[in-house]
Amino acid sequence: MGSRRGPLKSAVPSNVVSPVRRCSRTACGRPAVATLTYVYADSTAVLGPLATYAEPHCYDLCAEHSERLTAPRGWEVVRLLDGSVPARPSGDDLEALANAVREAARPQERAAQAGGGARTADPMEVARRGHLRVLRSPDN
Repeated sequence: MGSRRGPLKSAVPSNVVSPVRRCSRTACGRPAVATLTYVYADSTAVLGPLATYAEPHCYDLCAEHSERLTAPRGWEVVRLLDGSVPARPSGDDLEALANAVREAARPQERAAQAGGGARTADPMEVARRGHLRVLRSPDN
């Protein structure tokens, strides 16, 4: 009869797990700092602070990959701030600021449009700036 062997032993102990979660990107071994989740129903990619535990349908990303993250065409990226990193203006924020500066630089053009164009039915409205309205104080 054949020889009797003991239990099989693994070359790597199974109880050794790295305490640091790593970036999910292929060939990237940097520590993860953010978690990416896709919301397929809304065509949205949500990037937030590192989740407390690894989820099977989420992706952990390092600082470099989380900063360079882009979403598929037609999708929106929502970045949730964790409060420990100062917020940086996005491209949309900078474009809105530039549009506001351009708008403020043309007061004569806006006054001519307001005086000669169609007025609103609101007697409290004094002026407009894009979607914003300047209203007269009710006690004047």
